[in-house]
Amino acid sequence: MEEKLGFSVSQVDAESLPWAMLLDADPSERNVRKYLAGARCFSAEKDNEIVGVCVLNTIGDGALELFNIAVSPDMQGQGVGSALLCHVIDRCRSEGVRRIELGTGTFGYQLAFYQRLGFRVERVVRDFFLDHYDEPVMEMGIQHKDMLRLGLDLE
Repeated sequence: MEEKLGFSVSQVDAESLPWAMLLDADPSERNVRKYLAGARCFSAEKDNEIVGVCVLNTIGDGALELFNIAVSPDMQGQGVGSALLCHVIDRCRSEGVRRIELGTGTFGYQLAFYQRLGFRVERVVRDFFLDHYDEPVMEMGIQHKDMLRLGLDLE
């Protein structure tokens, strides 16, 4: 899929990921630094420029958590995020990962994005964004308060 879209996906070191892109998906530098430690990171590159990032970390017993996926603003809406995440899911499946989990807001385009790729809502974490972020996390003029936990079984 990547060749059709004109970019390549590779596993990279966390240090090579652009902070601006990471903070686009998660505005808390403190949280990003925490989950980058020991993370598996992937980038989508076009013309030697990173246009998408994906960060996962182990949460136990053959499961990974997707902590961050972001696409540069000028490439959004062109299939980069979907292709990047599909690549990562396929790679994880081939490596024997049994499950990928993630947390996201209760509304917005991200929820539909994940559901289109097969993730299912499993539970709600009340007040997550209120308890774990110093500043309000806003989208479409609405403050995120609760987190939805989603999962995708790979077996």
